[in-house]
Amino acid sequence: MPRAPKLATFPAIRGALKFYQICSIITGIGLLLLVSEMIVKYTPIHKELFLGGSGGFLWFADAIPGPGCQWFSLFVPGGSGCEIVSTGDGLNLSLAILVIHGWFYVVYLFSCFRVWSLMRWPFRRFIFLALGGVVPFLSFILEVRTARSVRTYLAEREAAEASAPVPAPEGPR
Repeated sequence: MPRAPKLATFPAIRGALKFYQICSIITGIGLLLLVSEMIVKYTPIHKELFLGGSGGFLWFADAIPGPGCQWFSLFVPGGSGCEIVSTGDGLNLSLAILVIHGWFYVVYLFSCFRVWSLMRWPFRRFIFLALGGVVPFLSFILEVRTARSVRTYLAEREAAEASAPVPAPEGPR
């Protein structure tokens, strides 16, 4: 059984929890954008989102498979040699969403690790928190449950410490 967090770490736990909550929401939104982008790109829509360029301020350009590549081979083992060619110019927002989510997922993992290590939870709980960045909507659910769990634990421990009898100091004998 893991040891309980020390009372001295409670302020650090509160700070880590706030950072986790912010990271969780940003990661969840980024993941939903990423899933939307993948649906638009890899379904029969075959489009990528661009900012600026010849199509205007915000526009979709065709995403076509490279030579000798079939769309269905993207989902078949061994068929990942496909190169997708975009016909757009300007800033590729579809690619930007992918890169930003990937890098922010690393920050999210750090925030999960910080809360997990300060709370001294079992390792499987860290793995479950980490899944929040790869399973759509899970980060939002975990953010609420984790915040509630941590706040409840901290409040109960502080109340227990406040009501515990303080031992009388021993005087000189």
